[in-house]
Amino acid sequence: MNGEYTTSAETAAMLDASDPLRSIRAEFKIPAASDGSEQIYFVGNSLGAIPARTFDHVGDELHRWAQLGVAGHFTGPTAWEPYHELLTDQMAAVVGANHDEVVVMNSLTVNLHLLMMSFYEPTPERHKVLIEDHAFPSDHFAVESQIRQRGLDPATSLVIVGPRPGTETLHPDDVLDAITQHGEQLALVLLPGVQYFTGQVLPMAAITRAGHEVGARVGFDLAHAAGNIPLQLHDWNVDFAVWCGYKYLNGGPGGAGGAYVHSQHITNQDLPKLLGWWGTRKDTRFEMATVFEAIPTVESWQVSNAPILSMAALKASLDVIDEAGGINRLREKSERQIAYFDFLLDTVLGPRIENLTPRPMHERGCQFALRVTDPAIDGKAIFKRLGSADVACDWRHPDVIRVAPVPLYNSFTDIHRFVALLDRLLDEEASQ
Repeated sequence: MNGEYTTSAETAAMLDASDPLRSIRAEFKIPAASDGSEQIYFVGNSLGAIPARTFDHVGDELHRWAQLGVAGHFTGPTAWEPYHELLTDQMAAVVGANHDEVVVMNSLTVNLHLLMMSFYEPTPERHKVLIEDHAFPSDHFAVESQIRQRGLDPATSLVIVGPRPGTETLHPDDVLDAITQHGEQLALVLLPGVQYFTGQVLPMAAITRAGHEVGARVGFDLAHAAGNIPLQLHDWNVDFAVWCGYKYLNGGPGGAGGAYVHSQHITNQDLPKLLGWWGTRKDTRFEMATVFEAIPTVESWQVSNAPILSMAALKASLDVIDEAGGINRLREKSERQIAYFDFLLDTVLGPRIENLTPRPMHERGCQFALRVTDPAIDGKAIFKRLGSADVACDWRHPDVIRVAPVPLYNSFTDIHRFVALLDRLLDEEASQ
């Protein structure tokens, strides 16, 4: 594949010209650089760029609010009471689930707590939760608090699996071995679909099988996976999953998140659950009865009515994803961009930059976790200089620059410009 590439800007331009999704970039507003052009916006792994149509989607609901007031809940094709249903099929396609298994609601950690209330049911014999050593802090905090809420101690009920010495990524065999080792005491496996620091894609299907074989339930935090890589949650038999809507799904800062529960669980009323009136039967909800009659879908995990303006922003982005051909077509472009980025890193930057993200394509999404290898060069200084040069990326302690060429709106030329700039900055720092 690398035989088709050169390090010239002309190659990047040719790749952009032949990109069947090149027109989708125009659907997005990319933040402006200091000279009025567009930034190299490589931080969609943290906050996706805004689709231009978001202004219309959100504006429409603001106008409906002004014109209709409370009647907006029940009036027109975007009536607010069932508004979340407009997003269900699109979101189910993103995560590989059935219509009744997905709901857009709340934010990621709220959804994680709601589903852990149902799927973490410890007993004296089976009480452990397995997470990874470098779990996102919010997940770690949520798990510890859920363990304590059950009267247990994380010191004895929390199992942590980490990378092997001298490595940064999890070895899949170590994860599976840990599940087997703690099997009789393991109540829940909770892992990321894509690890936020390294960008590693975990083998979700194999992890789910291993967890079920020992009698544990399995859930995933898909914050860095949803909209980044194809998922097949239903076919993998995953018990539950949660994700946010503001990274690769471009739903805006603090935007609405999503939740998935496998169909085998959604009508199981023996599962413990935090109840709210938005989870009770839709046809009797406004009779204000105090007997909970669960909606026979994952919607029964809803506790309150939808944040309409946030969902309108997310709906705008899901429409663009559909118009681009869906997640599988976006992944095809992403793999081409990943291969091109790999080529430039190897050819132009060589050993000066280490990419912590696994090399095999099936073990990575579009994020690159880059580390400056020269001990004489301050990696954080390089990161700050990238920012001053109108590159939007982010820094993760202690020494990683995360960059993510997102196929919806990033070009091959963006990648070429970034590598050329990083090459120059490294040369300048080394010469000082």
